[in-house]
Amino acid sequence: MEMVSKIVCFVFLCMVVVAPHAEAMSCSQVSSSLAPCVPYLQGRGPLGGCCGGVKSLVGAIKTPADRRTACTCIKSVANAVKGLDTGRAAGLPSTCGVNIPYDISPSVDCSKI
Repeated sequence: MEMVSKIVCFVFLCMVVVAPHAEAMSCSQVSSSLAPCVPYLQGRGPLGGCCGGVKSLVGAIKTPADRRTACTCIKSVANAVKGLDTGRAAGLPSTCGVNIPYDISPSVDCSKI
């Protein structure tokens, strides 16, 4: 489950950074929204409910601080998850029909988002 949360965080790193909205974002919120994406991002399962979680998370981002928090969470989780397919992660916004103004990458500088 911890691995799932980490992958989920990575995927929404950039998606969360894109959508500005007013409640404080938490890492647990990011992780739970992206948890359905983990098997897909590890190449172990179908896309399933991943896009619903991605769109929900993007819609929950309300402030620049939320974007940075989500970015930081996703990045730390992604770095801890084994078997993350960075190609699938990078393509997730397009796959889910969400546009973000930057690349999804473990090297993203969250302080500049």
